[in-house]
Amino acid sequence: MPQIKPTRSELIKLRRKIKLSKAGYGILKKKRDGLIFNLFDFVKDAKEAQETLEESYDVAKKYLGMTITFEGNLAVSSCALIKKGNPKFQLDSKNIMGVKVPQVSNVSFRTGISERGYSILSTSSKIDETVEEYEKVLKYIIKAAEAESTLKKLLNEIEITKRRVNALESKIIPRLESQKKFIDFRLEELERENKYRLKMIKDKKSNKVS
Repeated sequence: MPQIKPTRSELIKLRRKIKLSKAGYGILKKKRDGLIFNLFDFVKDAKEAQETLEESYDVAKKYLGMTITFEGNLAVSSCALIKKGNPKFQLDSKNIMGVKVPQVSNVSFRTGISERGYSILSTSSKIDETVEEYEKVLKYIIKAAEAESTLKKLLNEIEITKRRVNALESKIIPRLESQKKFIDFRLEELERENKYRLKMIKDKKSNKVS
């Protein structure tokens, strides 16, 4: 037991700390339970985003394979090197039970045929179809990254909150309760000692008078 002053003022401080710790424990426990309850939805979102990305990538690879067969590897590589167009999206954040997670909006990867940099006269429509499929892949990469980042942040917050709840439940609150119990015991002892001394003084005075 650390050095604690068994005083009324210290007892009042401890009572306040216990009250605040229990209130904090209740809030954190609700937060932990709420995050865990909603976690399954975020796991589902991340899984769906990953599956959509994989499906889109498989389609794009098939288009690329057919285009290489039709146009030749050199022509496709040349178009890939000179293709223009910058991806556009807006990155913000949203709050989920006190956790800030990324939010991507206004995602745009599509470019017009005339904006792609290569000549539409010297290439077939298969090049354009392949470009469009890979633009879709880029879009789904962003969505998958957003979902995965959100899931990681939530899992991390759940772990942090669980540690805090466990610390309050198994260490901090029991320690404060133990300190309060010690002060209560010492104050009761002091009160008994004072009563005994007062009785002794009273008895001595009575004996002198008699």
